[in-house]
Amino acid sequence: MKRRFVRKMFAMIVTGIMAAALVTGCGSETALEGESATETAIEDTSVALSDSVEGTDGQAEAAENEMVAPYFKKGVYVNYSAEAENPPKTYFYVFNTDGYGRTEDGANDGIGLPFDCTQAGGKVNFFFGGADEKQEVFIITSVEKGVVKGYFEGAEDRELVFEPVADADPDTFMAVNYLSDGEYVYRDANGWSIKYDPNCFDITQDGPMVSIVYTGECAGTNMVLVTYDVEHSGKAARDERVQSWGEKATSQDSIFPGTEDVTGYWAMLPPEEDGSGMYMTSVSRDYMDGSLTFELTGHNSGDEMADMEVSDRMAMIIDSLQFDSAQ
Repeated sequence: MKRRFVRKMFAMIVTGIMAAALVTGCGSETALEGESATETAIEDTSVALSDSVEGTDGQAEAAENEMVAPYFKKGVYVNYSAEAENPPKTYFYVFNTDGYGRTEDGANDGIGLPFDCTQAGGKVNFFFGGADEKQEVFIITSVEKGVVKGYFEGAEDRELVFEPVADADPDTFMAVNYLSDGEYVYRDANGWSIKYDPNCFDITQDGPMVSIVYTGECAGTNMVLVTYDVEHSGKAARDERVQSWGEKATSQDSIFPGTEDVTGYWAMLPPEEDGSGMYMTSVSRDYMDGSLTFELTGHNSGDEMADMEVSDRMAMIIDSLQFDSAQ
């Protein structure tokens, strides 16, 4: 229908152009010039109309392609009710691929569930908690510019919106950090987590070791090195450090941070009175099939206020330590 209308318009435009050429034509040379101008005008009009039709068809095709599975692609989507006037936007679906991912509740310490899913025929079958769990079917009603809308079977009156989170990496995304106005959480695969200020600390992981480095103004290096060691028990890891630190090192047994009844094996090396002002403190515990050690290295500058600021921030890292309930 659209193309027939365009052809009629095209014919009317061409007729008008030719009529104008006949009226203004005068003599053979002028007529030839008119014919040339007419041909050029026809070609230009044809190109313009063709571009218009192709552009419209292209937009329609793009819209149709969005309704083709997979509807959810690798990425992060914030989920909320379509009826909400000011949705909190704190609940997320994180798709590591278009076949599996996890949910995260940013208002509840990032708690969520892993899921598997299949996408086809205008439906997404979710298996929350794993592929062996009962499926929950999500019916797609629209997909526009990446925003997915629909409802779960059994809750047809509650339309949900899944809005893509721009530039979010599903492999590193954490809801609590995305929503944070200052304090971040680092959660390690070995079952422990700490809170930190990203403006003051950089965190890098290298195999079984995690470096938490203070980036503010300070004397020398100030950092916490976390090591998971499968070859030593907590006590053996502590005793090895005491021996390597020399005769000034001291040790004691006390509660491990972040626990109420786990023995921590502590080692302390006081600040050097001369030279760099370096001091060290480590605490180890038996952990899984080996040991876990938090080793703090600091440097005093001689400025008591500045040194206290750095020391407090380093201590806050240790004080914020938490473990998964299974550990």
